[in-house]
Amino acid sequence: MTSYPLLLKQLWHTPLANAANQEIVYRDQLRLSYRQVYDRIGRFGAALAAYGLQQNDVIAVMDHDSHRYLECYFAIPMYGATLMTVNTKLTPTQIAYTLNHSRASMLLLHADFIPIIESIHAELPGIQKYIVMADKTAVPQSILQFDNEYECWLADQKDGFNFSDFDENTRATTFYTTGTTGVPKGVYYTHRQLVLHTLAAGMALTAPAAQQRFHSEDVYMPLTPMFHVHAWGIPYIVTLLGIKQVYPGRYAPDMLLRLIREEQVTCSHCVPTLLKMMLTAAQAAGVDLRGWKVVIGGSALPQVLARQALEMGIDCFAGYGLSETAPILTLAQLNATAQDPMTDDTLAKLCCAGRAIPLVDLQIVDEVMQSQAHDGQSSGEIVARAPWLTHGYLDNTEASAALWRGDYLHTQDIGTMDSNGYLYITDRLKDVIKVAGEWVSSLELENALTQVIGVKEVAVIGVPDKRWGECPLALLIVDNNLFKESAAQEQVRLFVDRGSIPKHALLTQFKQVENIIKTSVGKIDKKALRAEYAVAQ
Repeated sequence: MTSYPLLLKQLWHTPLANAANQEIVYRDQLRLSYRQVYDRIGRFGAALAAYGLQQNDVIAVMDHDSHRYLECYFAIPMYGATLMTVNTKLTPTQIAYTLNHSRASMLLLHADFIPIIESIHAELPGIQKYIVMADKTAVPQSILQFDNEYECWLADQKDGFNFSDFDENTRATTFYTTGTTGVPKGVYYTHRQLVLHTLAAGMALTAPAAQQRFHSEDVYMPLTPMFHVHAWGIPYIVTLLGIKQVYPGRYAPDMLLRLIREEQVTCSHCVPTLLKMMLTAAQAAGVDLRGWKVVIGGSALPQVLARQALEMGIDCFAGYGLSETAPILTLAQLNATAQDPMTDDTLAKLCCAGRAIPLVDLQIVDEVMQSQAHDGQSSGEIVARAPWLTHGYLDNTEASAALWRGDYLHTQDIGTMDSNGYLYITDRLKDVIKVAGEWVSSLELENALTQVIGVKEVAVIGVPDKRWGECPLALLIVDNNLFKESAAQEQVRLFVDRGSIPKHALLTQFKQVENIIKTSVGKIDKKALRAEYAVAQ
């Protein structure tokens, strides 16, 4: 019997058979059918062959969210090469490090990012070929020697390139963590891993009867950068389902709202800060977002933000995963009997990490890897097994061994799980605040303070304290016309009295700030905040 390897090219069989004329849209500039995109992927493969690229070569991409990026998601791995997605929000020095560390030999570069690469060009001896991408504009003059322009590069090739079968364990992608704990670490995935993640996460997303689900009649638009964990793997899922796809390019609120309205976008995913931006922009512009479904990840979904989204008719729910888990491990989907999202219990479930998707073995363990009870009270580190989790970090055996200690992937998140399988994350191991020997969760404090009138954004960190060891410091962006620090203090006391947070949270200090430092993918950068406020009180 002929083998059938789990390769990314297999994801195209069903949509080409059932939805060949479905649209893939780029901003207000271009409309293509699935058939046309697949033909372009074939010409991409022919172009790689014409340039002498080999299987296992690493090809890097720097682009905004686009149809081109989707083509790269498939064409490069289908050729047998490795797609390296460059985090364009890193510093030029970090970008140079990731390109060199990944051993990229070719770079597909959007014209907007030419100045970044020009500034580090001398540090990139491994990049032998440059393909520039431009949005209906002339390619700017540059010190870089471009080998071709993307559209011309594809147009020079014939249709019908044959992507051959090969080992499903061939590396398909690599990308780099954001580097908040040192230099960025390379994470990598095989074809087999990505296909299995697509099938399991896709099954989970389409399983519910009504709410918190995607389906074949949806219209999809990513609001997570495509350089970050394959845009959570969802472009692979929606391609398999034959869903209409809309790619927004550079994120700008007016363009995003216009695309949602004109293309009738129904499903997206993003971090909480971007959801908040979208809600504010929609209210200001009078845009109706009813019917939009949004998976929120990257950091905890505040209940006050979820309630605001739900009141605007948005089906908003959380998911959880890491760069090292491809990324989806859990989704906060409700049973059909619990669909009223405005009750406190239901809202808490929508904002928790959720329940494990198919094939995920999720455990809460103590320091010696003993599993803790799923009673909603017993806490420990969240560890996981699934067939798509990264095997380790690129060329970093020590970090890889620590990641997989005890044959489970260690998330470094602390949480509890209830008897129904809902996972509640209480903090990151490195972010828990130890006050007089008692652990105080920064996430629980943040959840309490986001509900205070006038608080726009909050980050809680531990800072050194001469008496207590550490004390919580709440950094607040507020509306000065509405916010009162006494109300914040009373809110903390209320949560302590309820038993939601330990009594040492009453030692929380408050500081109003103009902005809160974020990582390149929109998460609060607590490492940087701790460094900034490290002086003992």
